[in-house]
Amino acid sequence: MRAAGGATRRAAAAAATGPGTRRARSALWDRTVRLTRTVRVARVARLTRAARTVRAAWAVRTARVSRLIRCAVALGVLLAVGACGGGSGGHDEVTVMVPWSGDEFQAFYAAVKRFEGDTGITVDVEITRAQTQQLDAAVAAGAPPDLAMLPSVGAIDRYANTGSPETRLRPLDPAMTKDYAQPFRGLGTVGGKVYAVPVKADVKSLLWYDPAVTTSRPRDTLTDLAALSGPSSRTWCLGLASGPTSGWPGADWIADILLEQDSTDYTNWVAGALPGGWQSPRIRKAWTTWQSLMAGSLRSAAEQDFTGAAAGMFTSPATCSLAHGALGAIGFPPTADPKKPYDFVAPDRGRPLEVSADFVGRFTDNPAATKLIAWLSSADGQRAWVGAARSFAISADSRVSAADYRTPAQSQIAAMLRPHSGRTLCFSAADAMQPDVSAAFYRAVLDYATGAQVGALLKGLDAVQHAQRQGPPVPPGNLCASPG
Repeated sequence: MRAAGGATRRAAAAAATGPGTRRARSALWDRTVRLTRTVRVARVARLTRAARTVRAAWAVRTARVSRLIRCAVALGVLLAVGACGGGSGGHDEVTVMVPWSGDEFQAFYAAVKRFEGDTGITVDVEITRAQTQQLDAAVAAGAPPDLAMLPSVGAIDRYANTGSPETRLRPLDPAMTKDYAQPFRGLGTVGGKVYAVPVKADVKSLLWYDPAVTTSRPRDTLTDLAALSGPSSRTWCLGLASGPTSGWPGADWIADILLEQDSTDYTNWVAGALPGGWQSPRIRKAWTTWQSLMAGSLRSAAEQDFTGAAAGMFTSPATCSLAHGALGAIGFPPTADPKKPYDFVAPDRGRPLEVSADFVGRFTDNPAATKLIAWLSSADGQRAWVGAARSFAISADSRVSAADYRTPAQSQIAAMLRPHSGRTLCFSAADAMQPDVSAAFYRAVLDYATGAQVGALLKGLDAVQHAQRQGPPVPPGNLCASPG
């Protein structure tokens, strides 16, 4: 089966590069992007087209070459090529689309290799930072991957309800999520059916520091943070660049500031029900507070990749001393010992935590896909993921214990997601908005960081919000919850 599958993929690759296909590509050069090239793990994909094109995801396999991704997207124009076909090439293999790279991908792939070894099923992993664009293209062309990490909670709602029945998300066994904490568990449900599992969780309301540099343990309140901030660019390790989703670290900051001010305003804002909308005084204050806190650190943040921002803590001399965000997104350099040289503080228990998750959904009826998503959501799958070498993952599954994690930091963060923590967890604002609204939010953050006026930006965001035909994907009452 596998040998035949490999031959089929090689034949498909040869056909896709034959004279007829090249002539078709040439005729449609201005309207399409090229098929992505398959690459091996750790190979970096190069952008080979002009700024008007959007690169499709590249397939990753260790020690073997994956098949060509079948769909391309350019300025929203889709081309289904002759080699297109939904899902994987056979029932002994499964495709999964993910947005990760670096350590985040390696930890996931270590868990996948364990699944392959246990089942004999081949997993083809497709990686893209342009997750929304690539998944939209694949679904619209009738060739979605078997499984995909979904870009947002809004995407779960959209993929479950729109498109043809053949390319919609498939309902899942509710037992897959029964051991997961709220609000994560409920956010994968649409119309009473489970469509996605929160296989990786994060806590975003964390303040990171190097105890060797910041010798007095800071407090994570706006008053204390204001005292730590200043006009120097040496305070905050801030990077906003993240490909098509550039700006999201600033969006998380702004949401966290609003969450400290008033959690009711937070939930109403996300639901589009806050009086005054984006232009309300509370929202405007959250934006200007963030700008004031960041001060000189904003100057180069738009060009700084978010994954490398925290490396400034470990240079000699350090170029920054504080960072904000989830452990998996901070991007500690390989030279940083994960067991101690950095530490974090969380808000006091009376203040809600901003959290997020990566949800996986199933687009096909491939039995191998059903087995993989069941395993990823199982206690064994979660333990393999959080305990993998180089893993910074956190699980919302109550069956995963502190001893299962690779580092003490992971264990401490995971404890905040357990019922005994006494915490209130509020899902990330941008991740709970309609995809068009969150994308506009990210762009506005980038513009603000480079000098745009907040009033004009908020007015534009209100216009995007009002243009949405659908209501909020998450009812206000489901956005925050005590874990349980």
